[in-house]
Amino acid sequence: MVWILLVLILFIFQIITILVHEFRHPSKTVAWLVILFVFPIIGFIMYYFLAKEYTQHKKVRRKKHRYIPNPQFEGRRYAASQTHGEEVQHDSICSESRLYALLNNIPSSSFTQQNEVRVLTNADMAFKAMLEAIENAKSYIHFEFYTFRDDKIGLEFRELLVRKAAEGVKVRCIFDGVGSYKLTKSYLKRLCDAGVETFIFLPPLIAFFDKRMNYRNHRKIVVVDGIIGYLGGINIGEEYLGGNPKLGFWRDTHLEINGDAVYSLQYTFLTDWFFVSGQRLADPILFPEHHNTGNKRVQIISSGPDSNLDAILEMYFGAITTAKKRIFITTPYFVPDPSINMGLKTAAVSGVDVRVIYPECTDSKLVNYASLSYFEELMQAGVRFYSYKKGFMHAKVLIVDDILASVGTANMDMRSFFSNFELNAVLFDKETIGRLESDFLQDLRDSEELKLEVFISRSRLQKGKEAAARLLSPLF
Repeated sequence: MVWILLVLILFIFQIITILVHEFRHPSKTVAWLVILFVFPIIGFIMYYFLAKEYTQHKKVRRKKHRYIPNPQFEGRRYAASQTHGEEVQHDSICSESRLYALLNNIPSSSFTQQNEVRVLTNADMAFKAMLEAIENAKSYIHFEFYTFRDDKIGLEFRELLVRKAAEGVKVRCIFDGVGSYKLTKSYLKRLCDAGVETFIFLPPLIAFFDKRMNYRNHRKIVVVDGIIGYLGGINIGEEYLGGNPKLGFWRDTHLEINGDAVYSLQYTFLTDWFFVSGQRLADPILFPEHHNTGNKRVQIISSGPDSNLDAILEMYFGAITTAKKRIFITTPYFVPDPSINMGLKTAAVSGVDVRVIYPECTDSKLVNYASLSYFEELMQAGVRFYSYKKGFMHAKVLIVDDILASVGTANMDMRSFFSNFELNAVLFDKETIGRLESDFLQDLRDSEELKLEVFISRSRLQKGKEAAARLLSPLF
């Protein structure tokens, strides 16, 4: 009887520990309690190593202020964010005062004015553009990816980086420890031996014992000479060119940016570089004067668990609740938090045309089950879902009326909102929004609409899998 009492006390202690630490996140609390009940001891061990709040770590607290550049040089980033009435009067965002105020008050995410933006549809376009920009680099290349593969395209990028380093170009690389875990020591040694400074963001073993395994750097950034930059959904690997036999054709969206917004991309990279290397870079060439005369307004928004503000989530929510005519979404993973879920339902009930394109062919059954669990209630409210048939849909795009569009690394899921380090570009000019709309309409033609009367007839087993996945969804 004594040992039963001790086991009961231990179990109650585990429950109380989770409740005390996760009371701000009810959905995560429920998910961890489910795991604890199914796997009483193992579940608590998992919680101990995976669930600690990122900002509670000593290393994060020590670097709370993160990268602070030399203001003499970085001042161009602030100058680029100054609003000039004649340059912004054509943007519809100015008529939405509350949304404009929300976006304008996101820290370190100022509006920038003089930009040219090119939408790169799919990896063949994006890889070609990035390789060309790297080939033309004169001073430095900053290169940051969640996934970097040791395959044909990965080797092409590696050898080009090695060659540019040999030419005297400064090359700095950051790869995520989990997303790029397949990279071998010999592959990385080739980079390092050539003079390419390479760091791994939270290597898996270190992250596990430091209780930060759950926090990944999902950003994709390329900055060349401080003049041209790239971001979006595309990592470096053959699967992005359709090389995965299971997923087939890979649909994605990336951006090429010239102008003021590159200063913001640079700032994000330098912040991450300071975190992984401890180096606070302050060379004047990091924020060079550019001569771009474009007039497209761009806002770069970064978010991550090291911040008290869920910036990308708030941007999504603010834009969705502002919509009057349409909300178009493409995402590979649809696991919205309660605010986004309610925002989409309210918009659809109000008569807004809400459409979501998601992949029929998925790379994660568990996430797919969780996604499907949200469809019925949203379809009943009028949200329309389209299953992408041509291959794997990996683009992360949001279009709201003619006000704004967002392209970046963040999926429409809770992992992107709360656990990952993400980076999105918010676009306001009608030309770029129109181009993204054209891609969306083409994706609709390559998709099939999911009908409510068909969807609700799925089996009880299917509904059970969806319910179980939804309970656990805040954790993946």
